[in-house]
Amino acid sequence: MSTSTLTTLLVANRGEIACRIMRTAKKMGLTTVAVHSAADHDARHTREADICVDLGGNKAADSYLRIDKLIEAARAGGAQAIHPGYGFLSENADFARAIEAAGLIFLGPPASAIDAMGSKAAAKALMEDAGVPLVPGYHGQAQDLDTFLAAAQRIGYPVLLKATAGGGGKGMKVVERAEDMAQALASGQREAQASFGDSRMLVEKYLLKPRHVEIQIFADQQGRCIYLHDRDCSIQRRHQKVVEEAPAPGLSAELRRTMGEAAVRAAQTIGYVGAGTVEFLLDARGEFFFMEMNTRLQVEHPVTELITGVDLVEWQIRIAQGEALPLSQEDVPCNGHAIEVRLYAEDPDHDFLPSTGTLELYRECSLQPGERIDSGVHEGDRVSPFYDPMLAKLIAWGDDREQARLRLLRMLNECLVGGVKTNLPFLRRIVGHPAFAATELDTDFIPRYQAHLLPGPTELSADFWQAAAQAFSQSATTRVREDDVHSPWATHTGLRLGLPAEIDLHLSCNDQHQTLKLRNSPSFWNGEELQVITHGVTRRHQAIRRGNTLFLHWQGEVHAVKRLDPIAEAASSHGPQGGLTAPMNGSIVRVLVAVGEPVEVGTQLVVLEAMKMEHSIRAAHAGTVTALHCAEGEMVSEGTVLVELEAACE
Repeated sequence: MSTSTLTTLLVANRGEIACRIMRTAKKMGLTTVAVHSAADHDARHTREADICVDLGGNKAADSYLRIDKLIEAARAGGAQAIHPGYGFLSENADFARAIEAAGLIFLGPPASAIDAMGSKAAAKALMEDAGVPLVPGYHGQAQDLDTFLAAAQRIGYPVLLKATAGGGGKGMKVVERAEDMAQALASGQREAQASFGDSRMLVEKYLLKPRHVEIQIFADQQGRCIYLHDRDCSIQRRHQKVVEEAPAPGLSAELRRTMGEAAVRAAQTIGYVGAGTVEFLLDARGEFFFMEMNTRLQVEHPVTELITGVDLVEWQIRIAQGEALPLSQEDVPCNGHAIEVRLYAEDPDHDFLPSTGTLELYRECSLQPGERIDSGVHEGDRVSPFYDPMLAKLIAWGDDREQARLRLLRMLNECLVGGVKTNLPFLRRIVGHPAFAATELDTDFIPRYQAHLLPGPTELSADFWQAAAQAFSQSATTRVREDDVHSPWATHTGLRLGLPAEIDLHLSCNDQHQTLKLRNSPSFWNGEELQVITHGVTRRHQAIRRGNTLFLHWQGEVHAVKRLDPIAEAASSHGPQGGLTAPMNGSIVRVLVAVGEPVEVGTQLVVLEAMKMEHSIRAAHAGTVTALHCAEGEMVSEGTVLVELEAACE
């Protein structure tokens, strides 16, 4: 099939990957079709598409995971091909077969290859037969608790539970002891079912301090397959990648070649076509173990694109139509170094809980040569509880790793996000850490440097409060009467006859409160930037006001400062005592206690699902459950009281 045959492409995904795929499709002259759920009606990917089709529903199971709706959307939009992106149905063989049966082009591998490698268990069995080293584990069909307990006992704790049908950390659970297996297995199965429509799990030995190194492969329909170098994805939290870079630092040329050739053999064994990634665990001795093969485009594909100069999405579109690979293995370029970080709406200070709400402030950095941002949001968009909380990816290229690192650090320092919690400060600390600069990379990086990377909330300085107060005082003053707009009493200006103007400000930020008496001081605010002059030294801070909230960029972090009415705050502070609240918007999947039931410290009370992950609400102290305000299947908002708990008598 020639390239000219394809004129319209449907992207069966959302967020930054949908926007990124459509960017290449438009460059190639294709018409783009976006699909969206009810929650995503006004999302960025729908605004950038030529045609939009409403799938209905909010949850992925009712929209982006509905094969029938996606096929019908392709017909309605006049698309001849479907790109699955990553996540959702990208590694679902039934989806690939349904697309083929509908006479459409699937921009992915054959269904048979997805069957072979899409299941982690099946892939490991295949690699074992091919003589590829495997991490000890159990990858069989039996899914009962006793089978997993026996396997864990055989290979030794700690072990890692993984969903066989997907990736991205969904369903992954580290189990330290046999007593925790039942709860971890049940939770992992629920997450796997919610994310991939398949609850099957596997278990393997949890290796200590390994590196996560993967190989990007690409195969055409003529049987040729090449690898486009390697990537290091070792810095992770909750088994989900945070930082990725290419090429992987510190590997010998021989090791790179050996791993690349092993990845190509794995792909050719199953008749693979298109883009794929073979993932390995690499130990300190240089031995590598097969983990899995992702039969799709990876989140981290931009770092490979930047060192090779290849547009992998364009290759996908062309290869799917029968074109041959344009490069041989010997001709694949490898220029410089590239590093990528994932910007998430989440709260690192509270165990990386996803954060939902409106992006009241979203400013990406100005891009310089060698810099790239793949984003899926605009200022004013809403981050919903139904999907993965990734906002964007920031990628920097350099002639060497240090240049790429410094460029990325500059990008992170310039980005401003407000309205939801993000991991921006966390990413900045990682990229700026001396150990990262020294390429000290393994999967224990974040736990090892947790004290520096996750320092927790700190006391805001007097200089911070003064700067915030100056910005508030210089913004549009609040009008308190309209009958005489020229009256000095019509606005809060701090006017005092015969004395310098003085304003009382009650401010709140990060659960800290401050009352200030503000007088004129040498500062200037133009609505975007605050200039503060102290002892002849001028310092500039981004300061942007949205209603009653000031977003102040201070020492590398964006702080949301609110002006309070002390009387109103006091009146609203009388709520249920001893109540345990929802940390985010989400759906109640388990209620594990009943009214009148005694509980101990740490007892699991309620399980909340948000953004395809489960989060446990646990008792902060021993006591008795006095009230339940939620039920299984119910949607709840952040801050909703779920359980009331009366403390036990001393």
